[in-house]
Amino acid sequence: MAGRGGAQGEARPRPGPESGPQPAGRAPAVFPFQWLARARDLSSDGGVRKEELCPGSGQVVPPGASLAVKYSGYLEHCDEPFCTNCYNKSPRLMKLGKDITLLGLEIGLLTMKKGEVARFVFTPDYAYGQQGCPPLIPPNATVMFEVEVLDFLDSDESDAFFELTAEQQDTFPLQKVLKVADTEREFGNYLYRKQQFEGAKDRYKRAFSILGRSPSTEAEQRQIDTSKLLVLLNLSLTYLKLERPAQALAYGEKALEIDQRNAKALFRCGQACLCMTEYEKARDFLIRAQHIQPFNHDINNELKKLASCYRDYVEKEKEMCCRMFAPLNSLSG
Repeated sequence: MAGRGGAQGEARPRPGPESGPQPAGRAPAVFPFQWLARARDLSSDGGVRKEELCPGSGQVVPPGASLAVKYSGYLEHCDEPFCTNCYNKSPRLMKLGKDITLLGLEIGLLTMKKGEVARFVFTPDYAYGQQGCPPLIPPNATVMFEVEVLDFLDSDESDAFFELTAEQQDTFPLQKVLKVADTEREFGNYLYRKQQFEGAKDRYKRAFSILGRSPSTEAEQRQIDTSKLLVLLNLSLTYLKLERPAQALAYGEKALEIDQRNAKALFRCGQACLCMTEYEKARDFLIRAQHIQPFNHDINNELKKLASCYRDYVEKEKEMCCRMFAPLNSLSG
């Protein structure tokens, strides 16, 4: 998002008055900035003012968070934005202080909650400065942003951890490492829900990479295994979505090394083997899963699918054999 150096990221000028939604279905902005009198002063010098348009819920965005936001930036007396990402159905996560560097916007976002929609006005010192950002933004421009916080992750501690060397990471207490791994897994879950499977896979693998430390007690081993199991199950599922069943099977089998009666791991392994047409192995995994959860709808449906695929396979084998031996039968006749 825009810093003093200019507009960045997903922002782009809106091509026409009918294209691009306003955040959360808001009415068009009021121009000029007549509502400043009722806006809350966040900076104590009038440089950053906020008007809440729709309340959010939960905790306030923490420093260093990674956010999914919709935004549109306006100049005074203009009813079309100079930058907007409202065309994107699923905006990418952007990190405060790295991807979002506009000072006024950083200050404003740190007062918002998930689902909140707000309108901000930034004076030049909190926006694009004395020089502006030609040709879109003139010198000494006061700008307005309408912002909707779609979601955010408190990723600051995790991001800082992965900037350290492996030796420095090893000095961290186990509880902090587990917290970082959990944050990375949540990050992966967010990307998975957005069907960004490559990104989700990378986050899960990053979480798994820090869970290999040697425990000092059995209790610590159980904590590590619990965290590992969740990540391995997610990796197996994600590789299935990526149509890479061999990797899905490998991570599913790693999960079974931790918990050999885990129905999800057995199910994932069965799915992977079915994708690779390894029908006997698929049946073994799925039957084991069914013994643990006999009324599980997904497991039972997968067994039906396996039976259907195997019947088709046998029929094709029969047809191929008939075609192979047809010339011999005609000669013998």
